[in-house]
Amino acid sequence: MSLALVQSRALLGLQAPSVTVEVHLANGLPSFTLVGLAEVEVKEARERVRSALQNAGLEFPHNKRITVNLAPADLPKDSGRFDLPIALGILAASGQIDGSRLAGYEFAGELSLSGELRPVRGALATSLALQSQQITVQLVLPPGSAEEAALVPAAQVVRARHLLDVVRAFLPPGGPPPDADDDGFTRLQPTPMVTELQGPDMADVKGQAVAKRALEIAAAGGHSALMAGPPGSGKSMLALRFAGLLPAMTVQEALESAAMSSLAGRFSPERWGLRPTGQPHHTASAVALVGGGCGVSK
Repeated sequence: MSLALVQSRALLGLQAPSVTVEVHLANGLPSFTLVGLAEVEVKEARERVRSALQNAGLEFPHNKRITVNLAPADLPKDSGRFDLPIALGILAASGQIDGSRLAGYEFAGELSLSGELRPVRGALATSLALQSQQITVQLVLPPGSAEEAALVPAAQVVRARHLLDVVRAFLPPGGPPPDADDDGFTRLQPTPMVTELQGPDMADVKGQAVAKRALEIAAAGGHSALMAGPPGSGKSMLALRFAGLLPAMTVQEALESAAMSSLAGRFSPERWGLRPTGQPHHTASAVALVGGGCGVSK
């Protein structure tokens, strides 16, 4: 079969619109064309995919005219998250894997030149979007990204370490298995949220009775608080501990907060479930505080 379809997801804020990676192999002058409103880092996937397939011992169709379309064409695509689905589409179109078995799976991952899979940002936002849209699929993600996505309850996440690990799972019936790690293609269990979290505690502050009382009233009533004073008077110390006065985050609140951090590439598993605290510089403008620019997915 010279046409293959592989499912993936783009990033559009907290949404994760579906992207179909269409790969077609045809006779003609050898070429590798990638279309579908792709940014520069996506178009560079051509070289990464070619080298990854060759170094993994798989066949790259050098004598074919390769056309890759990322549909829908009017949706901007960025980052290297489409490397893995493009590589699988080429393998399925050339008959090296069974394309019919790819149904029910969605793939995202950046490929190194050796075929190893590297993490991509926004994995948690993708998994959260699938949950909110009530879409049941199995997400195949690299290490690091897979653990993020598995934080969503009832998420079906598979961790793959190498391109060969994914290829082995979708070989045609009777095909020889490639040399791959037995633990390379692993289904992860959803990670429950820890209820007892350790963060900065207001009890660490000595003195400052009036300021602590004001923050307690603000936290209890859901009010804003403005602290003013000379440097070193304890404003930042108190502000960092203000979140400890608030009720514990619900699972949905924690997921949405962590998804925002994942989109920015700043998610840390150690901060999972803790209320975030931002520390903008005192010279930051209003636009810098609330965000702006044309990169809606960044």
